[in-house]
Amino acid sequence: MKLKLIFLTLLLTVAQLAVAQVKFEAKVSKKKLGVNERLRVDFEMNKDGDNFTPPSFTGFTVVGGPNQSISNSWINGKRSYAKTFSYFLEPTARGRFTIKQATIEIDGQTYKTLPVRIEVTGAVDKPKDGNDTDYIASENLHLVAEVSKATPYLNEAITVVYKLYVSPRISVSNWRELDSPTYSDFWSQAIDMKQLKIENGTYDGEPYRYVVLRKTVLYPQKTGKLNIEPLTLTVSVDVPTKRRDIFGGRLYSTVNKTVAAGNRTINVKPLPEQGKPDDFSGAVGSFDFKVTANKTQLDATESLEAKVLVSGNGNLKLFDLPKLSVPNGLEQYEPEHNERVRTNLTGMGGNISDTYTLVPQFKGKYPIPSVSFSYFDLKTETYKRITSDEIVINVKTGPDGGEVVTSETTLGTGKKLVTQTGNQFRFLKLNANLTSVKKEHFFKSTAYWVSLTAPLLAIPLFLFFGKKREERLSDVAGNRVRKADKLARKYLSEARKNLGNQKEFYIAMERALHNYLKAKLQIQTSDMSKDRIQRLLKERDVQDTTAIEFIGLLESCEFARYTPSSTSAMQQDYDKASRVIAAIDKQL
Repeated sequence: MKLKLIFLTLLLTVAQLAVAQVKFEAKVSKKKLGVNERLRVDFEMNKDGDNFTPPSFTGFTVVGGPNQSISNSWINGKRSYAKTFSYFLEPTARGRFTIKQATIEIDGQTYKTLPVRIEVTGAVDKPKDGNDTDYIASENLHLVAEVSKATPYLNEAITVVYKLYVSPRISVSNWRELDSPTYSDFWSQAIDMKQLKIENGTYDGEPYRYVVLRKTVLYPQKTGKLNIEPLTLTVSVDVPTKRRDIFGGRLYSTVNKTVAAGNRTINVKPLPEQGKPDDFSGAVGSFDFKVTANKTQLDATESLEAKVLVSGNGNLKLFDLPKLSVPNGLEQYEPEHNERVRTNLTGMGGNISDTYTLVPQFKGKYPIPSVSFSYFDLKTETYKRITSDEIVINVKTGPDGGEVVTSETTLGTGKKLVTQTGNQFRFLKLNANLTSVKKEHFFKSTAYWVSLTAPLLAIPLFLFFGKKREERLSDVAGNRVRKADKLARKYLSEARKNLGNQKEFYIAMERALHNYLKAKLQIQTSDMSKDRIQRLLKERDVQDTTAIEFIGLLESCEFARYTPSSTSAMQQDYDKASRVIAAIDKQL
């Protein structure tokens, strides 16, 4: 009897644990709200199911949803799953209401949420709904900093991507940076953003548009918890209102909002001490290493180059290359350091090298010992060592230095690093620069006859170009066109230099348009309102179409600096500005 009771108890315990693993619950954004506010309800589960049935939402009107979001991740080898159905509700009256039970089938069993009681009061002073533009802008605009890895090793590359999420319910007309992060505990490299691209995505389970504003690669230089400072922007947000114009179009209200990406903290792990080589210089990544010489056979006093090269992906700019050791019979000069490194979202890649100039002084064989390079491999999380091959330099001719140098005599204590002063040795001249013994005289030479007849032949050319110059000076209309085109090129030269760089291009073009007006209309920059410019151009008998095009260019400069624009669009604006300036100059 006792055995059956124990078996039954164990069976019930296992069943309860299996049931406890499944979670299905209802969460609300608030349990008390005004009748002019909105409520968000999330039905969350930690296991996928079928036949989800929401409650009837008595006392509310569904204004949004259902929106479905799924999260699936692995942490320390354990799978974490979450699925959410979201609804946005609007109260229909004051009172106390109950969000009733929702049901779903998971693994053949039906699960229900607990009821949630909601209290709806009178309208609040600052409604948090569609009537409040500031609240709508705050709820539909988000700046997010996405960090590629939260627990990197020391000197391991991580990426921070800043994304501005904008809901389809609003639009952004302008933005600028208020405060930029300094990354004081990191080596940082910004990735060049050639053009801002609008993409579709989701934020908090809802469809959003987003723009990647900045990408930065960071290499932590300290261990422990490091703070990534936030990026802060001020954004002009256009929020739709309930008002409409005479044509039925919806009117928008502009709100200036300040958004920040928020502080992010990462935990930097130190490199392991176990197996750490004594000559480890801080290289972290995946590398290849080799030592090469451009020649192994030469004569004494000739020079050769030995190169120590590290290539691969990792913190290439943040560690020292191993030094080259050479025998006594070779003079060694300070190495030339060279870096061919590119930085992208995966970190640094390329190669770095030290090139040594070596000069043998005597005949013999000089072995350059092997060199070792150690680094920490992030894939295996272990230290690795690469050792180069020994290189033997054979000096065939030259002064006899006594015994032939062997590997036992390579590390003499009297060896010194040589610094070149003056002409200690001379290389062989490849160009002799010989001069002829027999010299030619200038008189009656070819150059003599050319210099004698050239002035006579130049007289018809002078007459021809003089006539052309007179014709050009008498062409009044043509001169005005050429002068206008030259003036347009002068003012727009800076903008042309920045074609392809959107922000700098439109700043330069706006400055060029203003400077042109200052020179032609004798007005100050502070007086350059669009209405005043249009009035002055009209008073000077500039055609209305030309004046409208000029004002349109100024407006394009104001908006295009902050919205994505292609290189072809910038070229079109540049050509239009050249044409408009030339047209105005001909009409004034």
